[in-house]
Formats: sequence, structure tokens, C-alpha cells
Amino acid sequence: MNWLLVVAGAVVGAPLRYLTDRAVQARHDSVFPWGTFVVNVFGCLVLGLVTGAVAAGAASPHVQVLLGTGFCGALTTYSTFSYETLRLVETGAGRYAVANVVGSLVAGLTAVYAGAGLASALWG
Repeated sequence: MNWLLVVAGAVVGAPLRYLTDRAVQARHDSVFPWGTFVVNVFGCLVLGLVTGAVAAGAASPHVQVLLGTGFCGALTTYSTFSYETLRLVETGAGRYAVANVVGSLVAGLTAVYAGAGLASALWG
């Protein structure tokens, strides 16, 4: 049963990642990978919220499998983040590469804590 929940979440998360990445990147005339940055930070926020809701008993573990593993797993992308950072370095945009790494780490951690905090405020 759990694998069906993962698949169902991924069916929504993967296209949303692609469409969001393209829409965000099209609005920024920059070498910085804003699209990937946005989907990864948003995924962290959702994962924090879902995990917090499950911990508070407001959502079932099935919701965590559906949204946390399936949806967020397909929405977020560590491999693309890594590849884009490598490409920034290779093209001489080292400062953008550092900004991508530091910004993604700080924003991602902030988002997951914010999501968990929001869940705690709502259901804790």
C-alpha cells in the first residue's frame, strides 16, 4: 500500500517540479538556478509541515508517505542542485556556486524549521 502512496505523491511532485522550475527560471535573467532553489526550499517547508503534523497526531503516517516521501521526494532535487552548482563553478561563476550552496542550506533548514513550527502552532 505504501508504494502506491509514494507513486501518487510523485505523480504530482515531479511535474510540479518541472513546471515550477521552468516558470521561475523564465522570470530571472540570471545564471543562478532560481527554479531549483525555489522547489527545494518549498519542499523543505512542506516536509517540515507534514512531519510536524504527523508528530502532533494531526496526520497519519500514510500522509507522511504520500506527501513527505512521494510528493517532496519527487519535487525536490539534490542531484540537479549539485549539477547546477558544478556548472556554475565550471563556467567561472564561483560566487554564484557558493551562494547556491550556502543559500540552499540556510533557506532549506529555515523552511523545514518554519514548517515544523507552523505545524506545532496549528496542532501542537
